[in-house]
Amino acid sequence: MSLLEVKNLRIEYPSRHGVHAAVKSLSFSIERGEIVGVVGESGAGKSTVGNAIIDLLSPPGVIASGEVFLEGQKISGLTPQEMRSVRGSKIGFIFQDPMTSLNPLFTIEQQMTETILANLNVSKKEAVSRSLSLMEQVGIPEPELRIKQYPHQFSGGMRQRVVIAIALSCEPDLIIADEPTTALDVSIQDQILTLIRDLCIKKNVGCMLVTHDMGVVSNVTDKIAVMYRGDLVEFGPTKQVLSDPDHDYTRSLISAVPRSDIKLDRFPLVSYIEEAVEMKQIDIKNHWLGQSEDQREFTGPLLSVDDVSLRFVTKDSFFESKREYVQASNKVSFEINEGETFGLVGESGSGKSTIARIIAGLYAPNEGKITFEGIDLTALKSEKERRPIRRQMQMVFQNPYTSMNPRMKVYDIISEPIRFHKLASSETEIRQIVHDLLDHVGLGRMAGVKYPHEFSGGQRQRISIARALATRPRLLICDEPTSALDVSVQAQILNLLKDLQDELNLTMLFISHDLPVIRQISDRVGVMQKGKLLEVAPTEELFTNPQHEYSKHLVSLMPEFKGLRDKLAS
Repeated sequence: MSLLEVKNLRIEYPSRHGVHAAVKSLSFSIERGEIVGVVGESGAGKSTVGNAIIDLLSPPGVIASGEVFLEGQKISGLTPQEMRSVRGSKIGFIFQDPMTSLNPLFTIEQQMTETILANLNVSKKEAVSRSLSLMEQVGIPEPELRIKQYPHQFSGGMRQRVVIAIALSCEPDLIIADEPTTALDVSIQDQILTLIRDLCIKKNVGCMLVTHDMGVVSNVTDKIAVMYRGDLVEFGPTKQVLSDPDHDYTRSLISAVPRSDIKLDRFPLVSYIEEAVEMKQIDIKNHWLGQSEDQREFTGPLLSVDDVSLRFVTKDSFFESKREYVQASNKVSFEINEGETFGLVGESGSGKSTIARIIAGLYAPNEGKITFEGIDLTALKSEKERRPIRRQMQMVFQNPYTSMNPRMKVYDIISEPIRFHKLASSETEIRQIVHDLLDHVGLGRMAGVKYPHEFSGGQRQRISIARALATRPRLLICDEPTSALDVSVQAQILNLLKDLQDELNLTMLFISHDLPVIRQISDRVGVMQKGKLLEVAPTEELFTNPQHEYSKHLVSLMPEFKGLRDKLAS
């Protein structure tokens, strides 16, 4: 008898336009001690299956037919009250988005102990002790201090670790992990996956691992289920599926994974997908996207970061001596030349995003200075002085789901910075700029009349890029722009950024925990740990001959296909 058995599952979303089948007649099983990886492009139905198993489908989604069994007992069709006894104690769920799966009004301690007390017969003291132990296991430093804090005081990767700790807290029989390592660097990713792997082996727990990271699938799963548009197109042992796939989509998906061993000019696309994204080229020389009128001649690095430090208060007090701080960045220094892509890597909480926000002017450093085109940005006091510089530095944020106003149409989202900086003289000119941008990022001008929720994650990230380009920036700050995207969409977005850089002579600061992506897109790379910049080197030099021990550690942990891709290519 299998631990989990899914039989002929069909999930539908009825609407006034008809019925959309998100999952069509899906059948698979998971044994005790086994990890099954579920892969496929965004929209394939991977997360929908996980949500259906624990009866958390978003309305109006329904299980139209089929059955789900846990240890031989049918759990599909249970009442909400009956399902509560299954969630947590028997099935642990690791949600994809750590930003929204924690309650911002409660401390980490309250949220962790609540789950433990609700499912296990333990005292409050034992629940706190178990919570501290789990936080330590998932790599959260100073757990006694951090457990008293709120989610907003954690980085995205550290929030994900908390979510994982909560899912593991009641020792469930089955773990459903929906992109559990999306926001994590390779060192913490390795730690978390080892924890899940050990749990499956030692305690005979089953795991359904939904992910777009094929390296993770290759290294930790026993079997792979490949989904495409609601259908299970391939299912079998990991080594067999990756080395000798039967389906063309599986073969195409493997080929699109960024190489970790060599640098390529362009990212390979998933050729099986019928819809090709068409980017319309723009005459840059005669177009507003070209050189801005206020750009002046300047020699030297476009951006210089000199001994920048920033600390955040973790415990406030009227008395200075009793205040407690966390050092987010500690005397960080580097330069970025015009037209260059500078990659920044490091573990979650290392200060990468903090540095990006300091450069963008969202945080003010405690020490040091930021120089852009020879202008000391930290010396600018008024908004009037900062505004021309802000226009030339734009940011693409990590999460395409929360970085746009859901009540604004795409046209208004992209036109807002144009209006704010007064870059167009008429509504006709604004309309032309927005339409050209939408064409240029491969969405088409008709996308302007829609709202963000009508687009996939990859399409929303394209909208974010179009909005960032609307002010004709010279520096584009990309903070984990592809971390939530599957390999097919990731390849499209990264090729788009490369093309835009070539056309517009863009300078980019590219922040990512995905080392193969950093290797492919960056000219030079900086490695950060605990707020300090440990090493800066040309990309190939860093990956082939890293100098710092931490850099060597990161490079050694890069997930690989272990020769399977080469066999596939031959």
